[in-house]
Amino acid sequence: MSSVLLIPLVGPMQSWGTRSRFQERDTEREPSKSGVIGLLCAALGRDRSAPLDDLTVLKMGVRVDQEGYLTKDFQTAQNVAKASDSGTEDLISNRYYLSDASFLIGLEGDDAKWLRHLHSALATPVWMLFLGRKSYVPSLPLYLPDGFIEDSDLRSALLNYPLLFRSKQQKNIRIILESSSVTHESRMDTPVSFAHGRREFRERFVKMEFLPAETLAFEGGYLCI
Repeated sequence: MSSVLLIPLVGPMQSWGTRSRFQERDTEREPSKSGVIGLLCAALGRDRSAPLDDLTVLKMGVRVDQEGYLTKDFQTAQNVAKASDSGTEDLISNRYYLSDASFLIGLEGDDAKWLRHLHSALATPVWMLFLGRKSYVPSLPLYLPDGFIEDSDLRSALLNYPLLFRSKQQKNIRIILESSSVTHESRMDTPVSFAHGRREFRERFVKMEFLPAETLAFEGGYLCI
């Protein structure tokens, strides 16, 4: 039986881009696998050029406790050096982010010792942890004292853990699970390398389901109107 590590990602601002190019900075509606692995690398103090195979092999799931709102920042940066070294220019960019979103991440693997090590790293991270961009700090610690679950599958762990937030307006809870079937939705967010100048990602597949919010436990979390 596999084991599962649970990670809460809660904050006033989050951004999980997978297709950003130049001045258009996108975000998905839930955390990307590359973003979550980046958080773990920061917690471990792992260099950008280090291999990622021991992290990418973990199967990822996301439970969306609070969807949040898609929001856009219109930003201007002045006197930015041109790539051609021919002076400076002013750049205008659209930066999208999620406002007031709440997610529970699950990572499933066969090596319980490795998942315990990752769990401990989240309690005492080597580098600062942020939610997609350096200015987007989490509202809650990414370490859950009971976040390591032994002998459990990914879906069961996400369903059985109490909701972090409960919104009266959100009737259904969305769950996204990594899948081995190519017939499911494609995401190009599994990192192969984070190295400068050699950033590379590969495809994975996910399946989505919706569950009535009242069927999930809610114990001492945050109740939103």
